[in-house]
Amino acid sequence: MWGMNRVERMLVFLLAAALAGCGTVRRARDAQTRLAPRGADRADAARPAPQVDLRGAPLRALVEFALTNRPSMVSAALDVKDARLALRQIAADAPIASATPWNAADVSATTGYSETSPQAKFDDLGHTRKGKATAGLSVDLLVWDFGRNAADARAQAEKVVAAELALVREGYAVFDEVSAGYFALVRNAALYEVACTNELEYLAHLAQAEDRLALGEAKEVDVTRARLDLAKARQDVVAASNDVVTAGTELMAAMGVEAGSGTAASVVGVPAGGFARRLRALPESAADVSALYALAVTNAPDMRIARARLRAASAEVDAAVADLMPKVSASVSLNWVDPLWYWNWGANAAQALFTGGRRRTAVDRAVVALEASAASVSAAEQQLSHDLSLAVAERDNAAEARRTAQTSLREARENLALVKAQYDLGDASRVDFSDAVSALARACGDSLSAHYRAQTAEARIFRLTGSDPVYPEEEWILDE
Repeated sequence: MWGMNRVERMLVFLLAAALAGCGTVRRARDAQTRLAPRGADRADAARPAPQVDLRGAPLRALVEFALTNRPSMVSAALDVKDARLALRQIAADAPIASATPWNAADVSATTGYSETSPQAKFDDLGHTRKGKATAGLSVDLLVWDFGRNAADARAQAEKVVAAELALVREGYAVFDEVSAGYFALVRNAALYEVACTNELEYLAHLAQAEDRLALGEAKEVDVTRARLDLAKARQDVVAASNDVVTAGTELMAAMGVEAGSGTAASVVGVPAGGFARRLRALPESAADVSALYALAVTNAPDMRIARARLRAASAEVDAAVADLMPKVSASVSLNWVDPLWYWNWGANAAQALFTGGRRRTAVDRAVVALEASAASVSAAEQQLSHDLSLAVAERDNAAEARRTAQTSLREARENLALVKAQYDLGDASRVDFSDAVSALARACGDSLSAHYRAQTAEARIFRLTGSDPVYPEEEWILDE
């Protein structure tokens, strides 16, 4: 290549640039063709939903699936890509006196041919005088822009950081939503088993009441009341079953699973374990709100995004100030007019003298945007403090509620066992039995709700502090 003359080198360069442009256009057309069916209003335009089977999968696996399947994660990743491309666009306008001087040249080629009429008569336009072919190659160079491009690049670099942190934030949001849906499903599945157990208790009680009525040891009202209790228990079973289905549907939505992939029962299943055991999928923290806030204020994605935007706004002030300065540029051109070649070069400096105050106003607006970004940092700190305080309070309240509910649960079990024994001896009434069963059901529900409220709060704390989730050996903990 070094043996080529200057004209041949220029032609090779232009050919390479044209080929690069063709590749870009081809990728754009390929993307249009690939995505065109998604915009069609036809039933057959929808993508076939893949079949998903995550039954029995632990929380970690469900979160990992959601991180790769949620459309919001794809959108956030595309925002990062777009921000990086915008940074490349800024680099393409860099001056020679910059870190990327090879981008400073603006190369263009021209070609043309013309003919002129021999005389200015509109009735004789068919006869023209042949002209000459022309061609030209010009190179415009931005030598120095007093820091405009560098400031724009710094601002966009911070926007890239903000976009990357927004992707991280979306990942934490997905983790939080999947965790909340998962714990709701586990809780409702356990409450469904509680309802089924109560139904069996009332069914056995009805059979016992009918036997005692046949022996003359009970009244008709006792059997009627037992039937009413059984009917109510069956209604509770139906309601609990519906709650399981609803929780499963919410979990599927949090994971980004479409309805065409199957039902909640076939996709995520119904966790087993019952009301006698508790799933501890996340560790139980003990740090107070002040310690967690000290970590979160420097580590939480929302805080880091706000600070990145503040730094970007500061760089945009620099860009607006630099825009008040002149621009220094140079140009070189090679021209051909058949049969002659000639070239020229030049340098110039341009300074806007009067623009109606537009550039000065742009500086003032950039300062206002900087102050607004600083206020956004303060607002993010206050919001973080509020949300973290609520999450810690929920965790502590749920932990305390769980301890008291465990005590109530033990007492309710003992009470039911005692009432059943007394009822067999005729020392307890049907009302005593119904009250004992209801008390046990309430205690089970309170214990389950408190435990999974605490687990949900732990997931929220991971999200707010920006800490990597920790998944201990997921196990079922027996009631204490």
